[in-house]
Amino acid sequence: MPLATTGDLITRAAAARSAVAAFNVITLEHVEAVVAGAESVRAPVVLQVSENAVKFRYGRLLPLARAAVAAAEGAAVPVALHLDHVESDGLLRQAPDAGFSSVMYDASRLPYTENLAATRAAADWAHAQGLWIEAELGEVGGKNGGAPLDAHAPGARTDPAEARAFVADSAVDALAVAVGSSHAMTTRTAALDHDLLKELSGTLDVPLVLHGSSGVPDAELAAAVAGGIAKVNVGTALNIAMTGAIRDYLAAHPDAVDSRRYLTVGREAMVRTVAALIRVVAGPTA
Repeated sequence: MPLATTGDLITRAAAARSAVAAFNVITLEHVEAVVAGAESVRAPVVLQVSENAVKFRYGRLLPLARAAVAAAEGAAVPVALHLDHVESDGLLRQAPDAGFSSVMYDASRLPYTENLAATRAAADWAHAQGLWIEAELGEVGGKNGGAPLDAHAPGARTDPAEARAFVADSAVDALAVAVGSSHAMTTRTAALDHDLLKELSGTLDVPLVLHGSSGVPDAELAAAVAGGIAKVNVGTALNIAMTGAIRDYLAAHPDAVDSRRYLTVGREAMVRTVAALIRVVAGPTA
C-alpha cells in the first residue's frame, strides 16, 4: 500500500489513547522483520533510520531508505518512515526526497536556549517541506555508545513548565520526554515516573514519545501508553533478538558458512519481538 505518514499514524493513536511502535532498522533484515511482525498482528508501524545507522552505512542514507520504501509499499499494513536522532542539518535536508514523512531533530545535547534555537530552525524548515517533526527535552541517555543514563540524576527528567514553553516556542509536532528510560539498555528493568508523565501529558498539547523503550518492561510500557505516550521507540530489543538467535545457531552449527541460514533465524527472532511489542503498546486490537 502507499507509504503512510508518521503524523497521521501518531495522531490517530493519540486520539485512541493508544500508541504506534517505531522500530530502528539497520539492515534489510531489520526492515523485513519489522514489516512482517506488524503484518502478523495487523497493526501500523514506523520504520526508523537513525543518524548512527546512516553512519554505519558509509554515510549513505538512500540504500537503506530505498529498501525501507519498497518494503513499506509492499506491506499489508500502513508503514511510515521516520529519520531518527538527526543532529546533522545536511542529513535533515535529505529526508523529503528519501521517502521520510517525519524526522526527530536532536539538539538535546545543547543548553536549553541553543537547543530551542536549533530546533525551531529545523522545525521551520521541516514544516516548509511537509515534514512532521519531533524533538527531545530532558536527557534520555545511552546514545552514541554511551552508558545508559542514571534516570534519577539531577536534570535527567523533562520539566513540565520548561516543556510547555519549549513546545510553544519551537513549534514541534511531538516531544520525546525523559521519564526514566534510557537508550541501549539490554535488561528490561527501567522504572518510569508515571506521575511526571501524567503531568506532562496534561501540560502539553502535542503527542509524547518514549525513547529507550527496549529497557522498559511490558507492564511499564502499557502504563506509559495509558498515561499519554503515543509513539514508542524500540531499537536495542531487535538487536538483542537477532544477535542471540544468530549466536545460538552458530554454536549449534559451527561449520555454517551460508549467511542466509543464520540471518533467517535472526530475522525470525526479530519478527517475534516486533509482534510482541506491538501487542503491548497498540492494545487489544493488535
